[in-house]
Amino acid sequence: MRTSTLVLLAGVAIFALPIPGTFILGALILVVGAGLRVLGGN
Repeated sequence: MRTSTLVLLAGVAIFALPIPGTFILGALILVVGAGLRVLGGN
């Protein structure tokens, strides 16, 4: 599995946690994963 896919999956998992602050953290991780995908990261 590509690194960007793992980062995206981690972002979704953190985004879905019902703990305060994880919504924003998950969204930021999703942005990083999408950036890796666009820039050709493994």
